[in-house]
Amino acid sequence: MSNDSSSLTNTIGDVLGPFNLSVQLRITYNWPVINGCDLRPPAIINRPMVEVGGDDFRVFYTIVMVDLDAPNPSNPTLREYLHWLVTDIPATTNVRFGRELISYESPRPMMGIHRIVFMLFRQLGRNTVFEPELRHNFCTLNFAQEYNLGMPVAAVYFNCQREAGSGGRRFHN
Repeated sequence: MSNDSSSLTNTIGDVLGPFNLSVQLRITYNWPVINGCDLRPPAIINRPMVEVGGDDFRVFYTIVMVDLDAPNPSNPTLREYLHWLVTDIPATTNVRFGRELISYESPRPMMGIHRIVFMLFRQLGRNTVFEPELRHNFCTLNFAQEYNLGMPVAAVYFNCQREAGSGGRRFHN
């Protein structure tokens, strides 16, 4: 498990390029998510609690949750897969105060270790970001450009893989 900013920069940079963190973001399932930690599907079935920092309640944020390695890290043909999208989150609050455009879908990797990333963007104003058409082949960079979101102001990621011995094909005679 890595908890340094260089691993976060490399992971997010893989999608968006360089960026600077300027707002606190706390993601909690049953415990806080630390960059680079390993979480299994049973631990992330329910949407997490997301707390957004900042100091001005009149500033709004969008959070995007994507899988960078769907359907598998060797051949991520569905990259990026959009697991969750919430907009209009006021600073100093949490996602319950925002507008959920894409409902939470728990990551369920079938093969390999997947990087699941939360990226927080500052919006130009309330009701300025709209629902994308698809979950698969979502492009955070294009989405951010379309809605003038700029680079992320915060990000958190974790690694996820299937439970050992679960899934796969079953052959019966």
